[in-house]
Amino acid sequence: MKEIEIYTDGACSFNPGPGGWGAILIYNGVEKKISGGEQNTTNNRMELLAVINALLCLKEKCSVKIYSDSAYVVNAYLQKWVDNWKANGWKKQNKQVKNVELWQQLDNLVQSHQVEFIKVKGHSDNAYNNECDKMARAEVDKILGGQNE
Repeated sequence: MKEIEIYTDGACSFNPGPGGWGAILIYNGVEKKISGGEQNTTNNRMELLAVINALLCLKEKCSVKIYSDSAYVVNAYLQKWVDNWKANGWKKQNKQVKNVELWQQLDNLVQSHQVEFIKVKGHSDNAYNNECDKMARAEVDKILGGQNE
């Protein structure tokens, strides 16, 4: 089974507002960078979309380590939030989980691979996380027409 490392980050101005995400996939020392953005979104949605779009790049079952500075994404798996949400019909305290369609998509992708989530400290010395942050912010800048510099 191929071993893949994925680094992700999301960014949003005004939250909600223009947002972007970035991801770097690494396999055998080869890097693939992907990014995107949305006009009206939230930071949490961008964090989720970074991971989703990275996993969508994989064409076969892989062993994946996902590095993210998003406690929202990482803790959902490390602290078994997703398992509880699924057991409760994607509800938390009798209300539908926010971003449920993205969580369901992510969970389907996670089930297709062997995935380990690893929390990294944001805006620190992790070069890949910093690069993903730059990519995400560049997507926001594209939407804002360069006004966010």
